[in-house]
Amino acid sequence: MDFNKQVQMAEEELNLVYNSEKPVVLIGSATCGQSAGSEEVAAAIQEECIKNDIECKLVKVGCIGLCYAEPIITIIKANNPPVFYGNVTPKLAKELAHAYIAGEDPLPDYALGTIGQGKIENIPDLWTLPVLKPQVRRILRNCGLIDPRNINHYLAKGGYSGLNEALKMEPEDVIEKVKESGLRGRGGAGFPTGMKWQLCRDEESDTKYLICNADEGDPGAFMNRSLLESDPHSILEGIVIAAHAIGVEEGYIYCRAEYPLALKTLKHAISQMKDAGFLGENILGSGFNFDLKIKEGAGAFVCGEETALIASIEGKRGTPRTRPPFPTTAGLWGKPTVINNVETMASVTLVMQKGPSEFSKVGSEDSKGTKTFSMVGNVYHTGLIEVPLGTTLREVIFTIGGGVADGKKFKAVQVGGPSGGCIPKDFVDTRIDYSSLNVAGAIMGSGGMVVMDEDSCMVDVAHYFLKFTQNESCGKCVPCRLGTKQMLDILTDITEGRGRKDDIDLLKKLSEAIKSSSLCGLGQGSPNPVLTTLRYFMSEYEAHIKDKVCPANHCKELISYFIIPEKCTGCRLCLKSCPAEAITGEKKQPHIINQEKCIKCGTCLDLCRGKFDSIIRVSPPIE
Repeated sequence: MDFNKQVQMAEEELNLVYNSEKPVVLIGSATCGQSAGSEEVAAAIQEECIKNDIECKLVKVGCIGLCYAEPIITIIKANNPPVFYGNVTPKLAKELAHAYIAGEDPLPDYALGTIGQGKIENIPDLWTLPVLKPQVRRILRNCGLIDPRNINHYLAKGGYSGLNEALKMEPEDVIEKVKESGLRGRGGAGFPTGMKWQLCRDEESDTKYLICNADEGDPGAFMNRSLLESDPHSILEGIVIAAHAIGVEEGYIYCRAEYPLALKTLKHAISQMKDAGFLGENILGSGFNFDLKIKEGAGAFVCGEETALIASIEGKRGTPRTRPPFPTTAGLWGKPTVINNVETMASVTLVMQKGPSEFSKVGSEDSKGTKTFSMVGNVYHTGLIEVPLGTTLREVIFTIGGGVADGKKFKAVQVGGPSGGCIPKDFVDTRIDYSSLNVAGAIMGSGGMVVMDEDSCMVDVAHYFLKFTQNESCGKCVPCRLGTKQMLDILTDITEGRGRKDDIDLLKKLSEAIKSSSLCGLGQGSPNPVLTTLRYFMSEYEAHIKDKVCPANHCKELISYFIIPEKCTGCRLCLKSCPAEAITGEKKQPHIINQEKCIKCGTCLDLCRGKFDSIIRVSPPIE
């Protein structure tokens, strides 16, 4: 079918959703929505509508990014702008079915906001909310607004127009457009995408390969998963554009098996592409052939590294190899190979749909475009965000994120995952771009961002991330295999009160040795959380080592729980709930915690806090 005809039919279909005479309800059904109860909400709406003969159509959409507000539903009625509702329960869903789906009361007290033309009294425009107003949503433009399992929804939003344009151009001209955009790889190091493509295209070979890396393994990171679940065709379109530009006829998407919904959505999207003529032989009548396969990974963090990923696809153990030669020269099965991550591919789509100048309108001098981040930790508005590169950490944490939760003070933010670094409050005005983050001791990484408050122990944070990378080390090279183990043992000693005065110098020496001699990026980046916490939070290390004190009252071996007799009412709630039976005392008499039996789980403190506040956590430990 003619491409323009396909688009016309798709626009007509999407128009039936947003301009239907019957009410339409969009249900956020990505992993975050489902885990928060969106399936139960959808069932409640459907049940209530059937029971009361209310006309309504339900459409499952992806994640709009407001994970803190899930489950999210959107009600669309004729002549009214779509209204978004957050933290929807089955009970509220039934109320909305009667009040707004069947009636005229939008229940504004429960609404997040509206989008599009027109206003509803007492409901704000969604994009004016502090969490959304500073964002520039390009990569996430369709997320939460279309059905990711319906290719026509994507087509109606300009989908595959970039591919249609690219296939009319010479491959070299496509590469030039990508170079002109200033796009850098969104998977970690930020290597210029157009340059990588050029290096591979210039290689003389009868066969070349293209791999999309969807092996998102950073703790707390979910950018790739959300995009795969919410707008898979934006990634797939970029993959086919890249294949045409490089001269590739076979490609792979490497996605971890722990992403079942993303894989299901991706497989369905690929099937739709083939049926529509966007994948396979003679794509859009251009004479270009390209086939795409999915390789499911087993969850090894090291397989996010290019050469380890290649080994895994080849059926070998996922371990890295020395470079050079780089994959663009000798990659999959020894052939020239380009590896780009999910967000890079979606950015390629944007470049070809909107043009390189439009893409580079936002961003900083050396970091063009926008970047998605998953914001988690001690912040009010956790979720998926997208901001222009060059935006400050302050704006992201305090404006978009709503500040630190529970009225606590901001202490630090970990950017870049296990290979990134902890940036302290004094550097909160650091710009989020490749060079600025490097100066601060962190990296962009794939986009994980963990916000920490005053109760976070930075020594324990370093211990946590190093434990992760040590567990994920493939063990192939000695510096990573043994060096990270020795560093972890030292950090364990420090957090458990066995630290020695020369431990800090030893940590620094080991860090430098591991960074300079490890085989791959996992080992080379593993000391970064330790080095940045030593750089910015040396006083906490010294307190742990010299005074055997955890300033944040976090490290179990360096704290004790103590009952203040004057405040204890003898309610026995803590006594009954203590898993170690370490609390004794008569009813209505002050209780006592046996320090030898106490396992320092904090259950007693959580139960008493806000009621009597008779239990305190102190450091150093009480003998």
